[in-house]
Amino acid sequence: MASRTTVRPVVREEPALPRDARPRRYLMCPPTHFEVTYSINPWMDPGKPVDLSLAMTQWEVLRDRYRALGHTVDVLEPREDLPDMVFAANGATVVDGRVLGARFAFTERAAEADAHLEWFRAHGFTEIHEPAHINEGEGDFAVTSTYLLAGRGFRSSPLSHDEAQEFFGRPVIGLDLVDPRYYHLDTALSVLDDETDEIMYYPGAFSPGSRAVLARLFPDALIAREGAAAAFGLNAVSDGRHVLLPQAALGLFEPLRARGFEPIGMDTGELLKGGGSVKCCTQELRA
Repeated sequence: MASRTTVRPVVREEPALPRDARPRRYLMCPPTHFEVTYSINPWMDPGKPVDLSLAMTQWEVLRDRYRALGHTVDVLEPREDLPDMVFAANGATVVDGRVLGARFAFTERAAEADAHLEWFRAHGFTEIHEPAHINEGEGDFAVTSTYLLAGRGFRSSPLSHDEAQEFFGRPVIGLDLVDPRYYHLDTALSVLDDETDEIMYYPGAFSPGSRAVLARLFPDALIAREGAAAAFGLNAVSDGRHVLLPQAALGLFEPLRARGFEPIGMDTGELLKGGGSVKCCTQELRA
């Protein structure tokens, strides 16, 4: 008797539909005076000289890419005595047009806070809060439609979380960072879509309890592997479709495409000498 072969239908997984980009407004500061003369994070080595011309080129390419994608980029004037001003994300957090200023942990960057507040006051922002507690802006605050995710452990004070919640009127979720390489939340976690609350993150940067919180709140998050995280791949900026991230974070490109995002690799290697990449250079001004 001939054997009967069961033919099973081939099930093809449908590719994710392309997502919709939403126009954003960003604040950036050119690396006119960028250099590494001190070390306040594990990535900074004063013994490694900075190629200022290359750093400026990398920054300009990032700025121009935002504009080509239809986004608005405002420019903050750099100050000669503040070499880290290029990392504009640290200067404030803006939600619904309300500005929570920064208060830096290290004296080397302290004056950046006033430079940012001066810019906001000069550009029509009226609801501005000067913080009592240390926070380093979007370095440690990530905004979703539901929550304000807040890093702590290396820079920002836990006391800043209550301060942010009172000012913005949004629930703040505190997350403990435990690996000094990921000294700010924006080095370990990125919001991919702030309307659907989709994120990507590297679990190894967080305490066990914080990992459990992230898994509970974001069960479908994109989980980054160590190699992509170490390449600063989570220091990314998304407009809901395009995800700009370091070109060396190759392990994130296909997972992002599988979810319908369009990853765009950027060369920020010279800026990484200061411990920052795409997101560190980009503060979002949320209306």
